[in-house]
Amino acid sequence: MDPYEKKKYLSPIDKIKNEPPAPMEASIESSYDSSTSDIVLEETVKNEPLIPGESLFGHLTELRKQIIKALVVFVLFFIIVFSTINIWFPYVTRGHSLVILGPLEVVKFYMTISSTLALGLSLPFFVHFLWSFVKPGLKEEESRFLGLYAPVMFLLFLLGIAFGYFVVNPLSYSFLVGLGAANFNVMVSASEYMHFLIMTTVPLGLLFELPIVALFLSSLGILTAESMKKVRGWSYIAMGLGSALITPPDFISQLLVLIPMIILYEISITLVKRIERKQIESTV
Repeated sequence: MDPYEKKKYLSPIDKIKNEPPAPMEASIESSYDSSTSDIVLEETVKNEPLIPGESLFGHLTELRKQIIKALVVFVLFFIIVFSTINIWFPYVTRGHSLVILGPLEVVKFYMTISSTLALGLSLPFFVHFLWSFVKPGLKEEESRFLGLYAPVMFLLFLLGIAFGYFVVNPLSYSFLVGLGAANFNVMVSASEYMHFLIMTTVPLGLLFELPIVALFLSSLGILTAESMKKVRGWSYIAMGLGSALITPPDFISQLLVLIPMIILYEISITLVKRIERKQIESTV
């Protein structure tokens, strides 16, 4: 009988070879494996783009689709306005005697007025297409605000255009032409008349959006009714300078624009104060 058959190890060297690794060695190997996996993970994250290519391509495709829609709408309105210009143009001029300074001036004038009116008529559709594109990326409160007040913004824009066309434009035109007729034979070209008409209508349509802008800034926490009251004096000065820049250089036009701006500013303060009161009541 072999005296060593019950012995598992013949020598200390065989014992070291056959025994499992010590706990310390296992912990070193496990830490090495985890650190290696962390390094691999960091390299993978670094190599990944911030914006996935498929997502970026999808956004660009959607943007291209909305731009094509806007261009189609603009071209359709341009064709309609250009083909019917002889029907509605006498109503725009209000019977004023206008002159054209050359044959090419006629084509230039028709193209300019058709492009301007087509752009104005297409504006609601542009806003809708833009809204469809940015809606998925908006926050919930921003999306709710724009969806609720978009029709009001359009109505206020039309109200500002109507105020400029029926009030500011005729009074300013009569005042300036009468002022010039005292010393000159006044001849108004068609292009100058349309430029004057646009100056006295479109800026007012944008200015009438002031309450909606104030409400939007208030919903984001940027503007408060108290801050609007504190800068009321400076705001009146800024509005006076703004009315002088966007209107013809006569006191009548500037005053006719400044008064509605002041009224809209005070309405904005009231609306912002009401929203703040509702927010306080909802939190209580």
